[in-house]
Amino acid sequence: MAMKKNAAKQLLVPSTVVCAVALLASACGSNDPVQLPTLDGKPSLVVAHRGAGGHVPEHTVEAFALAIEQGADAIEPDVISTKDGVLIARHDPNLAFSTDIASHPEFASRKKKISVDGELQEGWFAGDFTLAEIKTLGGISTDAERPQQFNGKYKIATIQEVIDMIKKSGRTIAMYPETKNPTFHRQAGLPLEDKLLDLLNTAGWNSRTAPVFVQSFEPASLKYMRSKGSTLRMVQLIDADDVDLKTGALTFAAPYDRPYDWTLSGDKRLFSAMVTPAGLAEIKTYADGIGPWKRYIVSTKASYAADGKQVDLNGDGKFNEADTTTQPPSTLVADAHKAGLFVHPYTFRNEQRRLASDYKGDPKLEFKQFYALGVDGLFADFADTALAARAEYLKELGY
Repeated sequence: MAMKKNAAKQLLVPSTVVCAVALLASACGSNDPVQLPTLDGKPSLVVAHRGAGGHVPEHTVEAFALAIEQGADAIEPDVISTKDGVLIARHDPNLAFSTDIASHPEFASRKKKISVDGELQEGWFAGDFTLAEIKTLGGISTDAERPQQFNGKYKIATIQEVIDMIKKSGRTIAMYPETKNPTFHRQAGLPLEDKLLDLLNTAGWNSRTAPVFVQSFEPASLKYMRSKGSTLRMVQLIDADDVDLKTGALTFAAPYDRPYDWTLSGDKRLFSAMVTPAGLAEIKTYADGIGPWKRYIVSTKASYAADGKQVDLNGDGKFNEADTTTQPPSTLVADAHKAGLFVHPYTFRNEQRRLASDYKGDPKLEFKQFYALGVDGLFADFADTALAARAEYLKELGY
């Protein structure tokens, strides 16, 4: 059974985190500055994944406003396009996944089936709707365990609105947009990259020191923006399909096996090729960091009884990540740092079913483990929890 994602290298499991942190602190001495294991020696960034998606419907104006209020260091909107070429914040071109469009009879006739990155999907697609039409929709929670009372009440944010909110916040917050399904958009005549760069340039964010990170799963998207002269910090995202719970090895199946631009070009490599020394060196030629699925750094395994059945560790009659144990961390953080790349893994969530048994139901333990492993930032649906865990981690270190 498999289940999908939806200095301190000696740390092996979360139960050792507190001990290792204490040892690091004492080794530094009371008057010596603490050297954090990040690439630049600074505390890890907390990136609000799709805004405060753990609390209110993701990618809405309210989700981004709440993430800013919580104190997130960076705000992450996925970027897709409307029919009239306006960039909006949404994880999927298919609006059926995260909006209340199914309850809008006026749009019923536009439901269709199309291929998105080789995957046949049925629904309503943003490229068939103007911004004015999309603004009549409400966002909905994408997780049944999260608050449902806000469904349909909050509107989808444009990328310009996210920029404006950051500008008005009164503090330095990084913008962390992702070009979503860039090949799909290009094929539809709605390319993302130039419009995104224009918005960032207009905001005055057009240099390497600007508070911006631009990310994509498709190398061609990042390379195109580099070819346009952009010196913004670029991040190569690295995916996988799942974890083989008997071995802890990552599995690869379409559309999570390789970047879609690789698929179209005939490149048979998997995403896993990106985390090899040669892959990291290749990424360094066009990007500044990597955003790997967190299981590339700490994977998990399930326990199995003599009869071959998976063990329900918490006895709730369900099988999910709560019934797994973490495995020794990989060398990816150290390997990326050696290549001069920062590391921002995704996605950290608070729900009990998403926390390996080692974390004892406490999401802060997972955050602390990754902070101690030297990640330079991380994506969290609950930025408030990530920030609280970071504060505790730094206090324990005497930072």
